[in-house]
Formats: sequence, structure tokens, C-alpha cells
Amino acid sequence: MLPKDDLLKSVEHRDCLARVLDLADQAIKTWEVVVTDFLSPPEQVEAQATLQRLTDVHSLAWGGYPQAERQRLAIARAEIPLEPSQIPLALLTVGGNFMFDPANHGDFLGAVLGTGLDRGQVGDIIVLGERGAQAIAVPELTEFLTQSLTQVRSVPVKTQPLDWDQLRVRPPKKKELTTVEASLRLDAVASAGFGMSRSKMADLIASGDVRVNWKAITQASHTLAAGDLVAIRGKGRLEIGEVAITKKERYRIQLTRYA
Repeated sequence: MLPKDDLLKSVEHRDCLARVLDLADQAIKTWEVVVTDFLSPPEQVEAQATLQRLTDVHSLAWGGYPQAERQRLAIARAEIPLEPSQIPLALLTVGGNFMFDPANHGDFLGAVLGTGLDRGQVGDIIVLGERGAQAIAVPELTEFLTQSLTQVRSVPVKTQPLDWDQLRVRPPKKKELTTVEASLRLDAVASAGFGMSRSKMADLIASGDVRVNWKAITQASHTLAAGDLVAIRGKGRLEIGEVAITKKERYRIQLTRYA
């Protein structure tokens, strides 16, 4: 038996991690590859960090394309190799004419969940403007969604399975930049990386809109380090690269912004 009580101490997503550990226990006992529901980025980070504490298992995350936000984890004994093809996913099109009643991500997600699905059964939703959207889901629900997802906002839609070569994902825009700061404080580095005032960044941090390595950070003075990922809802992500000390004992920081 896994030491679940010990592993679940101080975790943020306790219910999710408990289910992941149950699956890890199953993988150890059965020698089978088991797969979680779709996990949010914070859940993925915490689940993988927890699984890394176990020597008997390893895991692999995949959500249909490299930069997918919501992903499923495959878990297996350490001796069993893992690859993305072992993680079952289905791609569907939700097609309709949205020219006169545009729908956003929340509208499509609301319509999908309105059919009675749980959030963990649905991966990323890629909005395609006037044509509708594409959705990634667990394969066993393909037929259900085909029959049940028939309207988004006021627009009638037709939901159908798609081949993966029809996935329409725009690669994230990437910008490399360098900043020199007196410290590695979150508000200082993030304001430079996202191109906004330090006071505005401090407000976003205080309101809980800023995550570092997918954990909400509400202290502007939080110290960043190379390799950290800063995400702001609706603004994209910022990757902290190499950090060097200048002759004037300031920090020269390489940044990569994804929008």
C-alpha cells in the first residue's frame, strides 16, 4: 500500500491527488498502464511532483498536442515504457454559424458541461471563430457528445468526431527579452516580462490572478528563480531563463513570453 496520508500532506488539490494515488496503486498491483481524467496545469504539476516521490511508478502527460493546457496522465510501473499513444483521447468538431452570435471559450465549455459531463472528461477547447470550435474529450463519450451537444448560445451545432490531422491549433506567439532588475521579486520581473507597470502587476498578484509554477502567489515580494513559469489569466505565460549578476550587482534575466 502507498503511504497516502503522508503523500497527501500539504497538497493543494487533495481530492485529485487521492484519485491519482489510487491509480498509481492500481498500476503497481496490476502491471497495467492506467490513465487519469484530464487535469488542469496546477493539478498536473502537483500530481507529477507527488508521483516522482514514488520509486515504483512513473508518469507521462499528454493532451493531444504539445502545448495543451489540460492533459491526462498515464501512470505505470517504472519498468513499463510510456508514450502518448497510450493515452486515449478523442477530437471532435463543434460546427455552426457563429457569424451573428459569436461564442467564446466559456460558451463552448458551458455547452459541453451542460450535457452533464464532468470537467475531468473534457480537455482543451480550441475556438475557431465563426466556424465553431474543436474539443478534446475522453473517447468513450464521443457518441454521447455527438447526440447531446446540439446548441451553443443560440446557435445550432453539429458535433462530430475528427481525425487528429484536422486539429487546428495556433502555435503560441513567442518573444525573447532581457531585463535588468535590482532583485528577483515577482512584481519587478513579471511587470518587465508582461510589459505593464509594477503597480498594476502588484494588483494582479494581490487579487490572485498570478501563478508561479501553477501555484497562486499573492505576495509581490515572492522571489523567482531560473526555470520558473509565471502565468497570468488572459495574459499568457512567462518563462524565467538564465539569471546573471552584473558588475553593478543587479540581475540580468533572460525571459521568454508566450502569448
